[in-house]
Amino acid sequence: MKKTSILALTLLGSLTLGAASAQTTIKIATLSPLSGGQSDLGTQIKNGAQLAVNEYASQFKRLGFDLSLVGYDDQADPATGTAAARKIAADNSILAVVGTLNSGVAIPSSAALAPSHVAMVSPANTANQVTDRGLKNMNRIVARDDAQGPAGANFMVSKLKVKSVYLLNDKTAYGEGLAAEVKKALQAKNVKISGDEGTEEKSDFSAIIQKIKLTKPDAIYFGGIYNQVGVFLKQLREQGVTIPVVGGDGLDSEQMVTIGGKGSDNVFYTTVAAPAEALPAAKTVANNYSKTFGKDIQGFGLFGYDAAKVTLQGVLAAIKANGNKLPSREQVETAVRKVRATGLLSGTVQFNSVGDRQSAKMYIMNINNGKFTLDSTISVKAPTQ
Repeated sequence: MKKTSILALTLLGSLTLGAASAQTTIKIATLSPLSGGQSDLGTQIKNGAQLAVNEYASQFKRLGFDLSLVGYDDQADPATGTAAARKIAADNSILAVVGTLNSGVAIPSSAALAPSHVAMVSPANTANQVTDRGLKNMNRIVARDDAQGPAGANFMVSKLKVKSVYLLNDKTAYGEGLAAEVKKALQAKNVKISGDEGTEEKSDFSAIIQKIKLTKPDAIYFGGIYNQVGVFLKQLREQGVTIPVVGGDGLDSEQMVTIGGKGSDNVFYTTVAAPAEALPAAKTVANNYSKTFGKDIQGFGLFGYDAAKVTLQGVLAAIKANGNKLPSREQVETAVRKVRATGLLSGTVQFNSVGDRQSAKMYIMNINNGKFTLDSTISVKAPTQ
């Protein structure tokens, strides 16, 4: 045998050995606002998902896969989110997405990912149409607005004893949909709607506050996000209006107090993302989060963690169904919809035929003196499909 042949065989052997030891990389993406006014919540989702990926990396390693997470910034903007979704679709190593924060982003982004069969598991989106469109790739682990809206309305009637309510929304798919569900539930209980308007105002609410003062409601309901509602609250209290303000899970951020200051007192909100004290199993994850990221975990961090675990259990099921080989995106999409995910902070997750969590919980929180406290917990079922 010539020396050149021996060299070639040695080289070939080295290459073959290298290929055999190489791990195929599976990526999970997050899609949430990582910059801009809502980045506090979006970063919580990404960081929570990262903790879950860290936990599952060894399981994937034993099957021959490197597991990693890549975060995409949607800036809470539908167009930016859709553009990011197209980038995700173009990266074949990404098998599924955890996200988004905003329903208005989830709706076009999931549609953009649907032709590529990239499964999504949302830790936050509540608008009914997120799943009512019947996309095979869109799932969520939180309750819907047709449960959150009535929960907020029932709380105002039973706990706050309101007879009239002024309704505001931020003119997004989330805010409009939530306020519409609240209005429907209040009217069914013969509560007067003293005003009902949408606003994209971010800095000067004086005209709206004057209208509220003239109609003298018992409470205000604002379907919006903390960065807008916090400014409104500060100006509302400065104008001497001290009545309760109620909202949805868009208020679920410590930034509410930073922005609204004392104006955040006497505020209540429903949230689909449980506070850590409502989840006994969350203590270890909360400690890991603090050590890893240098800040406390919040509700959407906990649900980002749970949504990622649902996603990863779906991917593992797809790998198993494919003979422990790399599954296709379509196989992952099918496995995620069928998964019975266990070991989560918020309990077992199973989806119905359109991707709604079959049984979820709603939490009512109160802000006073800068502190967030759990008022009550409600169990809700997904609509029958």
